[in-house]
Amino acid sequence: MVAVARLRDRASFMRLYDHFMPRLCLYLRGLGNADAVAEDLAQEALLRLWQRATTYDPQHGAVSTWLFRIGRNLHIDRVRREPGWVQVLEEGEPVADEDLARPFSSAEDYAEHVHLQRRIEDLPAVQARLMRMSYFEAKSHQEIADELGMPLGTVKSHLRRAFLRLQGQLRGQS
Repeated sequence: MVAVARLRDRASFMRLYDHFMPRLCLYLRGLGNADAVAEDLAQEALLRLWQRATTYDPQHGAVSTWLFRIGRNLHIDRVRREPGWVQVLEEGEPVADEDLARPFSSAEDYAEHVHLQRRIEDLPAVQARLMRMSYFEAKSHQEIADELGMPLGTVKSHLRRAFLRLQGQLRGQS
């Protein structure tokens, strides 16, 4: 990395590229990106490494940490540019036990609840399970990740995609 930063050494950069490109792609696919998107984001992250090599400070962490953070930030930026992006909060407002135990106030409320449950069941199995854990079992994203042994970012990505899919389905009915 020193040779890239100080000397703009292309051979050193290519060694970094060859080492990190497959690892970055794997990481970005794990965040829910398609293969082509993961590859594009990884290439962009490595391009930024080349462009900003002089800003890298080994006192703040390893090259891998710096590079994977660049990749993660590029992923987040891409997701936020998607049409219809809506931020899903880490944890919602706490719900009182009496609110959970309260019966539905009308037949329409019950029908909406049943309809939503059916829509969730129509999601891919992983997304449906995560939605139930998050919204019906009131588990935080971190609790879900720990319980299922999944990376936190993967849990959040699956939940975001599920939420957007449900939102799109519900808008389509109106």
